[in-house]
Amino acid sequence: MTSQTTIDTTGPEDRTPTSPSDRAPASGLRGHPWFTLITVAVGVMMVALDGTIVAIANPAIQQDLKASFADVQWITNGYFLALAVSLITAGKLGDRFGHRQTFLIGVVGFAAASGAIGMSSSIALVVTFRVLQGLFGALLMPAALGLLRATFPAEKLNMAIGIWGMVIGASTAGGPILGGVLVEHVNWQSVFFINVPVGIIAVVLGVLILLDHRAENAPRSFDIAGIVLLSGAMFCLVWALIKAPAWGWGDGKTWAFVIASVVGFALFAFWETKVKEPLIPLALFRSVPLSAGVVLMVLMAIAFMGGLFFVTFYLQNVHGMSPIDAGLHLLPLTGMMIVGSPLAGAMITKLGPRIPLAGGMAATAIAMYGMSTLETDTGSAAMSLWFALLGLGLAPVMVGATEVIVGNAPMELSGVAGGLQQAAMQIGGSLGTAVLGAVMASKVDGDLAGNWKAAGLPPLSPAQLDQASEAVQVGMAPVAPNTPEPIAAKIADVAHDTFISGMSLASLVAAGVAVVAVLVALLTKRGENAEAGAGVGHI
Repeated sequence: MTSQTTIDTTGPEDRTPTSPSDRAPASGLRGHPWFTLITVAVGVMMVALDGTIVAIANPAIQQDLKASFADVQWITNGYFLALAVSLITAGKLGDRFGHRQTFLIGVVGFAAASGAIGMSSSIALVVTFRVLQGLFGALLMPAALGLLRATFPAEKLNMAIGIWGMVIGASTAGGPILGGVLVEHVNWQSVFFINVPVGIIAVVLGVLILLDHRAENAPRSFDIAGIVLLSGAMFCLVWALIKAPAWGWGDGKTWAFVIASVVGFALFAFWETKVKEPLIPLALFRSVPLSAGVVLMVLMAIAFMGGLFFVTFYLQNVHGMSPIDAGLHLLPLTGMMIVGSPLAGAMITKLGPRIPLAGGMAATAIAMYGMSTLETDTGSAAMSLWFALLGLGLAPVMVGATEVIVGNAPMELSGVAGGLQQAAMQIGGSLGTAVLGAVMASKVDGDLAGNWKAAGLPPLSPAQLDQASEAVQVGMAPVAPNTPEPIAAKIADVAHDTFISGMSLASLVAAGVAVVAVLVALLTKRGENAEAGAGVGHI
């Protein structure tokens, strides 16, 4: 495939030759690949951190603003919904108007919305600004990948994406630790205020460093109907996944939204074959490696996000750890992702993505199987072993699948490809939480009554059993006030044993998903278009 020329829109003083093969080295800071990586990493860190840090602040927000549990759920759901629905469209905006401008707008908007949340005096305002956070975060994430793709040459792109993935992994896993420290020692508002100085740093660096490389044949129009159809289909799918745990998977409302999403995606696919400049040219998916990369990202996120969801309950509610202690116990996972991501980038550059991706998912499958063996009295050393193996397995997948998706897309669609990568991870995470949550709920519902009776505890009415089951699904012991200590201890034992059985089954399902992902990884290969638009200077 021929490489695409690029158009530099940053002004005469910053112009570089348009052909990657004869582009002169970047001078100073402007357009320097590694400084570009640092700049986008600072911005991306805010979005990744907010995916997990806010969960720690939710109880304090609920208490301070007198919010209901449903209101607090919307603090997370509103953010996730806006982010997932907007990512691909946001990537298209970057392809059309330039990734530098899109990135800077995303950073400014995200930081401003964060500050507004910190100053909010009602739960309605918090949720509203969380939705805005999601929208601006969607602008920022694909643009960051587009900038890396345009700046780094093919032989360095994997290393750059490795460091980029390291930042995302470390920020995601480090969120509970930082959130616990801020909420415990400052206040819940500080969780959001911290994004303001980080955003200012990212904007200053962006203005000084980033160059805006655009493909010569970048899109010049917008597929409005395609945006509406895709956004509607994504909304229905994500909404069904969010509400399924409350409504039930067999409920008519859940299936109505699932069917609506399928119809929406079908109409979108049909429309994309008719429009002159489609939002997502379906020819993209003729690339088997790109399609495999998208599927792999979904499967990886199902296993990772779904499995990790229960681990936090296991550490805090079964082992009785504080949020900070729980976060510290996840440091082996974070540490191995930090160490493993750049190493994975170097390995993928040398060997290609197929072997590292398959090996990474195999390690993930083993780690999830190991997590299925955790018990109520499992020590920190055994936990750390499986957490570290999980981080080591995820690192090459985060790096390699991203490179496969972005590198196999044409340069003029790098933003859309970045949006696809992020949307796949968000949908996979939602699927993992919903599906593995359903597995957990089913197992707890099936075992709790028998375990309760076998322990010789007083019988429960159906309504009491339902309430107890909801508590046990998150590792809580449903002990009523003034319960005698011996009875309370028995209830805690039953609750924790039943939770462990549910978590073990969910972990085994996640391991099975990871095994399927090993097979999908074998369909990947190095990006055919990675050289398009890549710079050659100052590496």
